[in-house]
Amino acid sequence: MNASDAGPSAGPGGELTAVAPQLRELRRRAGLTLEAAARAAGLSPPHLSRLETGQRQPSLPMLLALARIYGTTVSELLGETVVDRNAIMRAGDMEPTRAGGWTYFQAGAPGRGMQALRVRVPYGTQGDIVRVHPGEEWLYVLRGRLRLRLGDTAHLLAPGDSAHFDSLTPHRLAAEDHDGVELLFVHTLLQSPTATLCLGPPTGELP
Repeated sequence: MNASDAGPSAGPGGELTAVAPQLRELRRRAGLTLEAAARAAGLSPPHLSRLETGQRQPSLPMLLALARIYGTTVSELLGETVVDRNAIMRAGDMEPTRAGGWTYFQAGAPGRGMQALRVRVPYGTQGDIVRVHPGEEWLYVLRGRLRLRLGDTAHLLAPGDSAHFDSLTPHRLAAEDHDGVELLFVHTLLQSPTATLCLGPPTGELP
């Protein structure tokens, strides 16, 4: 038996009740059979069928997996209507947001399945914050050096280096040099359509 079939699924909220009518249509639009979609999502076909008929509610990680497979966003799976977004982000339109000493510039449109940011990290800020949250992260060092801790392993990244990791791996970021570090940063979002910066609160410290 697939582990996801065991026991009732605890629905995260009433907003998921509208998911079932979307799932079958999006799967068919993607040209996938029930069996193929279930296999790609790590589900059994009967379990996916129950999701499509509203007999079970998917968890948020399951929604993210299905959105990736169907080439869409969690917003669309939830039946949310998102206004048209400009595909182009001009440098002059990137308003800075400051939090915890870091400076963020939105480098992508809001309400998508990923959030793209340009981030400036000064030396000595937030280096002790450990982040753990669902999704994936990709970052690319533009300027300076980044100290990246993934689980129990520390990495020093120089300009041109990048990292791609599961966000459930405890991680923390810090500028190695006094001049700070500048990054391109992309991560997937579980919340939608108006997610804020999803960098996570402190959850403890790594040794």
